[in-house]
Amino acid sequence: MTAKELLLRMPEALDATAAGATSAVVQYEISEPVHHVLAGGELQALEGRASEPDLTVTIADTDLVELFHGRLNPMTAFMSGRLKVGGDIALAQRLVGFFDQEAMTSWAPEAEAAEASA
Repeated sequence: MTAKELLLRMPEALDATAAGATSAVVQYEISEPVHHVLAGGELQALEGRASEPDLTVTIADTDLVELFHGRLNPMTAFMSGRLKVGGDIALAQRLVGFFDQEAMTSWAPEAEAAEASA
């Protein structure tokens, strides 16, 4: 799954209870930019750039995929410069808790291959 495909699939993994009343626009600067609009416990994933994001995440496509599948530590990525965050840093820290990590891990290539062969 590409970085873009992963980001466009994120609404499936949103934990509306965890997201609560949070409203935010998150821009992902990858090879094909995607942004998320979070409001009212719902998440929209849209292609392209948002006009006024609250948070901007800049990361290489391969690093984003590794990060979402749990194979790249977010703090290590940030400290090494592989992950750059601009805007609402507090939102960035809370964002991870808004998603079902098991669902996202199941999107890993190994899991997809196992499902296909079953």
